[in-house]
Amino acid sequence: MESEKTSRMPTPSSAPSAADVGAQWAAHNPDLDTSPMELVGLLKHANGVLSRAVEPLYAGAALTAPEVDMLIPLRHATEPFIARSLAERLGLSRAGVSKTLGKLEKRGFITRTPNPADRRAALVTITEAGAKAVDDLFPRQLSIEFDLLAGLGEDRARVTEALHRLVAVMEARVGHG
Repeated sequence: MESEKTSRMPTPSSAPSAADVGAQWAAHNPDLDTSPMELVGLLKHANGVLSRAVEPLYAGAALTAPEVDMLIPLRHATEPFIARSLAERLGLSRAGVSKTLGKLEKRGFITRTPNPADRRAALVTITEAGAKAVDDLFPRQLSIEFDLLAGLGEDRARVTEALHRLVAVMEARVGHG
């Protein structure tokens, strides 16, 4: 049984279509190949929908959704991470990860200790407060995500497979971060 929320899911029709935008560009630059716009636009739109869907969960919460995403690998790690490894795993910039880790450390969600093997790279560990916050927020985020994806039914596996291939192709072109 579909929930009321999933049966009323919005369609990307509220955004200008790729054909409309392509036609606008064709008027200004007829030689410009705009064929990637539809797929890239849909990916961006899906990301925006996901962000809006989880936003209420994080309103007033101790962490943001991106902070929880950063803490999840730390939550289940058997050894401390170094920031570079965390950035690579998450596909984020080292600078962005370092900045976020600094904020998380100030608020008591992680600790950073000197790495005896490399003084330039601190060892990052989640604190009890960080683990508790992740354990509280992440299952509720997954519930929202499950609800968002419920309308895909059997297509979900095919969409997931296609997105895995897309990420692999894109990473092969630009590297892993």
